[in-house]
Amino acid sequence: MKRNWLSYMCMAALLTGTLTSCNESSFLNLSDPNYFTESNFWKDKADAESALAAAYSPIKGAMYGYFGAFDGWLNLNGRGDDIYTIKGEEVPMWNIANFLNSPSTGNDPYGALYSGIQRANIVLRYIDQIPASGITEEDRSMIKGEALFLRGYQYFLLVNNYREVPLRLIPSNEDETNKGPASEATLWAQVEDDLGNAIKCNLPVERTTAKERVTKGAAIAMLGKVYATQHKYPEAKQLLGTLLTSPYSYELIDDFGKNFTNEEEFNKESVYEIAYSPDGEYSWSNESGICLGCYIPQFIGPVKSGGWAKLMPNSLIVGEFTKETRPGDADTKFDKRMYASLFFDAANYGDKVPNEKWYGNNYSMDDLWEGNEGKMAGGAPSFNVSGTAGKFLIKKNVAYYVDDKAPDNMGNKEGRSSNLRVMRFAEVLLLYAEACAKTNDADGANYALKLIRKRAGLQEKTFAQAELMTEIEHQCLLEFFAEGHRFDDLKRWYSVSEIQLILKANGKQGAENFQEKHLYYPIPTSELNNNTAMVQTSLWR
Repeated sequence: MKRNWLSYMCMAALLTGTLTSCNESSFLNLSDPNYFTESNFWKDKADAESALAAAYSPIKGAMYGYFGAFDGWLNLNGRGDDIYTIKGEEVPMWNIANFLNSPSTGNDPYGALYSGIQRANIVLRYIDQIPASGITEEDRSMIKGEALFLRGYQYFLLVNNYREVPLRLIPSNEDETNKGPASEATLWAQVEDDLGNAIKCNLPVERTTAKERVTKGAAIAMLGKVYATQHKYPEAKQLLGTLLTSPYSYELIDDFGKNFTNEEEFNKESVYEIAYSPDGEYSWSNESGICLGCYIPQFIGPVKSGGWAKLMPNSLIVGEFTKETRPGDADTKFDKRMYASLFFDAANYGDKVPNEKWYGNNYSMDDLWEGNEGKMAGGAPSFNVSGTAGKFLIKKNVAYYVDDKAPDNMGNKEGRSSNLRVMRFAEVLLLYAEACAKTNDADGANYALKLIRKRAGLQEKTFAQAELMTEIEHQCLLEFFAEGHRFDDLKRWYSVSEIQLILKANGKQGAENFQEKHLYYPIPTSELNNNTAMVQTSLWR
C-alpha cells in the first residue's frame, strides 16, 4: 500500500488528539490541546516535524480547501473558458462558474487557507524554542523554510483570489481577534518576503525520501510565479532561469499522461506535488475522517466509471488541440497531450490511433458518452473537428488506467491514490518563456517553447518577437487544460474588457455576467460576521 511521510505524521497527530480540523471561523479560537505550546511540546525534531505535518495538511484537503475536489477543484476550473460546467449540479459551483456568486455563495477556500497559515505561524513561532540538543541547526533551518513556503504560498493564493485580506503572522492566541484587511501591496510584499526567506533556508535541492516535502526549487519556482503574476518580469526571468541549470535537474518527462496518474509520482517534471494515498476510509471530511486520498476523479470522472461528471471540456479546447496537426510520418495526428487530456475516438477524425477502450478495457467512448447523457440533458457543448461532429470528455486526472469498472468512485482505493502535481516544470518553462517575451528576449522564450513543443510531438518552430505571446498563450491553454490555470492566466495577460470579449468569443458560460469584481472572490459573509474589523474587498462593496 502506498504511504508517505505526511500520511504517517498527520495520522499520528490526529489519533493522539494534537491536531483538529479548523476553518476560518474557528481558527481564532484555538486552545489546548488544539495548538502546540512551549510547555507541552517543542522538545526536539520529532515535535517540530509533527507540527509541520499539521501545517502541510489543509492545502491537501481531499474534499474541502483550495485543491479539494468539492469546493476547490470545481471552482478553479469552472471559471475558465476551457471548461463547461454541467447545469443542475452544485448551486455554488454553478454560480461561481457563471459569475453569479455573492459573499454568501460559500464553497470557497478562504477558511482552509487561513488554517494552513495558522499552523505555519505556530511552527515559525516555536521552532526556535527547541534546544540545540533536540535538533540540528540544519534541520531547524529546513523546517523553518518549509513553514515559510507554506505561509507565503497560501498568502499568494489569498491575495490573488481575494485581493485584500487580514495579514496574520503570529499564532491566533497571540494575535488580535478582529483584524482589518491589509493592503494588496502589503500582502504581495509579505508573499515575496516569505518565499524569499524560504529560499535562503536549508531547503534541499531535491529529496530522496519524504518527497512530498518542499524543496528549494519549489520555493524558487513559486516566487518566480509570484513575480510574473505581478508583471515583475525581469525578476521572474532571472529567478526561473536558475531552475534551468545545475544544480537543478528538472526536465519534461516523455509521457505527458503520467503526470496525472499514480505512475511516476515525484518524477523529474514535478516541482511541487501534493501526495495522496488510499490510506484510511473514504469520508467527506478532510482530517476528521482521516482520508488521505484524492477525490478529483469522483467529481469529474464519467458516470459509467463511478464519477459524477460535473465538468466537461468546452468546445474551445478541442478546437485549439486540433488546429495544428503533426507531421505526416508521426504516430498520432494531433498534439500528443490531447490523448492524455481527453477521452475521444481518434480514428473518427482520420487519426492513425485506433479507437480505444479504458478502465480495464471495459468502456468505449460511446459507453462513456451514453453514461453521461443524463448529465448533459440540461446542456452541453457541441464539438466539431474539420466538419466531423464529435464526442469529448475530460480524461486528465481521472482513473481510466485502473482495471476496474468504477475506479472513479471515491471508495476505490487505487482510483483515489494519485498525487496532484500542483506545479510542473512545464509551468516553469512557460512562465520563463513569458518573462523572456516580455523582456524582449526572443531566444530565451524560443528555447523554452521548443522543449514544450517537442514533448507534444509538434514540429519545431522559431517564433518572432511579435508572435511569442500568442504561442505562449496557446501552449499554456493546451498544457494546463483542466488543471485550474486558465482563469488566472487570462487575469495575468488581459484587461477586464479584453477578458469579457475573450470569454464571449470562446462560448464561456456566464460570459455576459463577467465584471471587474469577478477577478476576485468576495470576502465570505462568515468572515465578515466573525471578524468585526473586516470589510468587504473594494470591488465587491
